[in-house]
Amino acid sequence: MKAKQIRTVFMGTPAFACDTLSGLLAAGLDLVGVYTQPDRPKGRGQKLTPPPVKELALQHGLPVFQPTKLRQPEVVAQLQALNPDLIVVVAYGQILPKSVLDIPQLGCINVHASLLPKYRGAAPINKAIIDGETETGITTMLMDVGLDTGAMLVKKSLSIGPDETAGELHDRLALLGRETMQETLRQLLAGVLQPQVQDDALMTYAPMLKKEDGLIDWTCPAKEIHNRVRGLDPWPGAYTIFAGEVLKIAATRCASGSGEPGTVLAAGSEGVLVACGGGALLIGALQLPGKKRMPAADFLRGQPLPVGTRLG
Repeated sequence: MKAKQIRTVFMGTPAFACDTLSGLLAAGLDLVGVYTQPDRPKGRGQKLTPPPVKELALQHGLPVFQPTKLRQPEVVAQLQALNPDLIVVVAYGQILPKSVLDIPQLGCINVHASLLPKYRGAAPINKAIIDGETETGITTMLMDVGLDTGAMLVKKSLSIGPDETAGELHDRLALLGRETMQETLRQLLAGVLQPQVQDDALMTYAPMLKKEDGLIDWTCPAKEIHNRVRGLDPWPGAYTIFAGEVLKIAATRCASGSGEPGTVLAAGSEGVLVACGGGALLIGALQLPGKKRMPAADFLRGQPLPVGTRLG
């Protein structure tokens, strides 16, 4: 079978999925449909906005489907009528029921942003950074009814920089996802794919992020707080409480210093130095509600943080 003979349905929603969809287009697959989440209100004006995958699909003249629930019988019937040989899934945002998993003869292949079985779940990029991992990657997986439990197909890894944020890592992994799916497709066409069962004993879970995950506990070591800050950048963002308001912090690095956790030790052009449970954290950017993120030097001109100020 050649690539152009494989009737393929793509399922994905955010920008992360666009690189893989572009790769499938470049590979010459017969893309018979793209499934993505419904348009959602966005921004202050709550304007109805299409997902990035929809925009890309329409640019290439691909048919787009946006069911609210994939498991509805009429949606399953519609998908069956497309008669796909393969379904490729990247951050779609809905669980595929067995009725959908059973449709394509070549199966449903998921592009997952971790080195499975580590970091199954919704936020593998963030969790890897929060946990202080120095390596992550992409795993393509033959989907089953479990949550990221299917047999692994192809893995590709990359290192995580010591100050790299989730947003920066996201962009690199999106490109690696395209590359990994293309390699998976090459092996599929050559008939040499070798699915490998995951070892559940090695599993870790990366749950969906919540805004409250960003609250900083200054009694933790500086390194741990630094990892949380960069793991939650850009969303939901790490924050502390200052003068009764939420104060978001970013662009941190570990530094020397000691004092009561949460106490400002110094504040100047280089940043705001705050004591932690072990060591200190230098904050390079801050943001108050309704304001833009600012470099520390600019922030301090409008909002001083005198030595001895307590955060949290």
